[in-house]
Amino acid sequence: MATAPADRRARVAVSVLFLTNGAIFANLLPRYPEIKATLQTSNTLFGLSVAAFPAGALISGLAAGGLIRRFTSARVAVLSSLVIAVFTLVAGTAPVAWAFALAMFVAGAGDSLTDVAQNAHALRLQRSYGRSIINSLHALWSVGAVLGGAMGSAAIALGVGITTQLAVSGLAFGLLCLFSYRYLLPGPDHDESPGAAERAADVGGQRRLVIYGVLMVLAVLAIAGAAVEDAGQSWATLYLHENLGAPAALAGFGFIALVGAQFVGRMLGDRLVDKFGERNVARAGGLLTAAGMGLALAFPSLPGTIVGFAAAGFGVATVVPAAFHAADNVRGLPPSAGLTVVTWLMRVGFLGAPPLVGAVADATSLRLGLVIVPVAGVVIMLAASVLAPRKLPQVSASSPEPR
Repeated sequence: MATAPADRRARVAVSVLFLTNGAIFANLLPRYPEIKATLQTSNTLFGLSVAAFPAGALISGLAAGGLIRRFTSARVAVLSSLVIAVFTLVAGTAPVAWAFALAMFVAGAGDSLTDVAQNAHALRLQRSYGRSIINSLHALWSVGAVLGGAMGSAAIALGVGITTQLAVSGLAFGLLCLFSYRYLLPGPDHDESPGAAERAADVGGQRRLVIYGVLMVLAVLAIAGAAVEDAGQSWATLYLHENLGAPAALAGFGFIALVGAQFVGRMLGDRLVDKFGERNVARAGGLLTAAGMGLALAFPSLPGTIVGFAAAGFGVATVVPAAFHAADNVRGLPPSAGLTVVTWLMRVGFLGAPPLVGAVADATSLRLGLVIVPVAGVVIMLAASVLAPRKLPQVSASSPEPR
């Protein structure tokens, strides 16, 4: 099936949105020690201020579907990306803790809207392509996050002030978002005909229970995938250094292995999904995650643990994109409603993963706390039953409509 030039341009444009979403806020992360020192806050107060970001994301998250249906995913994604850029700068230059927390709250709210909108637009484009492309777009988000963190670290090393750094990065990525808008798909994201609205509204009570059950399983699937990512981000370096005695120069390789393997898995994921189906790929990935990290924890060694984190990263590469795709295709819901609900529930559940690992580590050991990774792999194998068993259907693009 030939790809229309407009779809190819739209793919480049939505790729820009994913990359910038990963990069904009990541520019701020290396500056946290400097911000904490400037604000003269305690660890507890600074932690609470940072937590305003996910709090803002949770509060705004459920509004994403309605905003997308009213204004289109293209507009919501671009405008909310600009909100992140502006309030990341405000957070980095805030003179007092409450202003920092407020800016983080608004940036988090923007991030939640961007997350749903860019995925909704990507899935709409995927329907036009008639084959999977969502995994490669999530891979570009990872590239953006690494790029943003590297930009922040480089600015510190070069002595560039935080205001200059965040203003330049925010302006650059904001302009990229604005430029990409003209190439995104025009018109509404779903069938907006009266008949479609009636079909969505005409759902009986028993069918609604089935829909809610499917959404809950998809949320569990997404949470399991996100929990594995967090284990690498939050605990891999600490585990390798404190439990396995890795020197500081090597301790970060657990996280690097997970993120690097996840990137490779996402770049390969679309082809695997097209060939074997989302369900089979997710189940195989869950098995790889459970077996790889399970063996690494059962027989702890530095090389084996790094390989275990790499196996986990590769295993969960397609899980969250697959959950989003399935949620967006649940019949009997208004457009983007399923994606909005699963994204929001994933954020709620994801908040509990780091404290859970920490609590188990305090009570026993971090090695036992990291059992969450192979457990998540088993959960993925079980929950993957709600995913599509076969390749994507070939769906032709709808005719463009004015924005």
